[in-house]
Amino acid sequence: MPSYDSSRARFRLADRHIAVFAHLLDGETPPEELWESLVELQRIGLVGEEGELAPVLREPLGALADPMVMIQVEITGEHGVVNHGVVVGQEAVISHDGWPGEEESEYVSIEPNTLVWELARKVNLHRGEKPVEGAPEVRVETTMGALDAAFVTPEEPGADEDTTRDLVRKALSEADTKLKDPVLGQFLDLVVSLNATWRITTAWDGEHEGQRSTMVRALAVWDCGPLGYWIREQPEEPIMPGQVGPGSALALVKSDSAEIWEKLTDLLPDKEELLIAGE
Repeated sequence: MPSYDSSRARFRLADRHIAVFAHLLDGETPPEELWESLVELQRIGLVGEEGELAPVLREPLGALADPMVMIQVEITGEHGVVNHGVVVGQEAVISHDGWPGEEESEYVSIEPNTLVWELARKVNLHRGEKPVEGAPEVRVETTMGALDAAFVTPEEPGADEDTTRDLVRKALSEADTKLKDPVLGQFLDLVVSLNATWRITTAWDGEHEGQRSTMVRALAVWDCGPLGYWIREQPEEPIMPGQVGPGSALALVKSDSAEIWEKLTDLLPDKEELLIAGE
């Protein structure tokens, strides 16, 4: 069920509720499959009997209807995939957070100057140990097939940590015969320590070679808990459907929270990169 918290002007809405708003904004009657969703919105006062939209929806719907920048955050962890995001509009910036197993996301307006902080919060970015200046790059390379094999390794009931590690190690070795120690052991440590993987994709209307074009930037990271953050350089984002297979290269590079923060900042376009109506 949708809900609205007037004290903080925040909303809990599912994609089907957003679809209802889209039809109403276009002056259309929502199709039959969305009638139940329309009734739910009417019950909490966000939509009137004649389809009129509550004034409190002006900011979020204004941004959703005419976005300048769309940011998608996809996090994969113990509870599966959870989607979050931010929509930058002309007059408001709207952040939305999903929740594992829940249909609705929470939508709330944020200040534009807190955007990088908001992205850091969504991916649970925390300060770690300060990196050693001049330290050599730490890089792990294998294949996506090896990663898939590690993730589908069956767990034995009551197996201890050492047994689990042995099973994963065996799966990695069989999937990528070129993977040898010390890289094999290092990759094994990353897999068993993995808290979550996440990727952020930013899109906006820009200009490429004199033509209007959708511009995209993306960042993919492994959060390996005590082993820190690792940037996934390959497969390179953004990934198109069917682009990655078992033989595709997987490359991870050791990073730190300061570098991740800088890369989050770099995902955002400068004002001069945006095609803004009327300018």
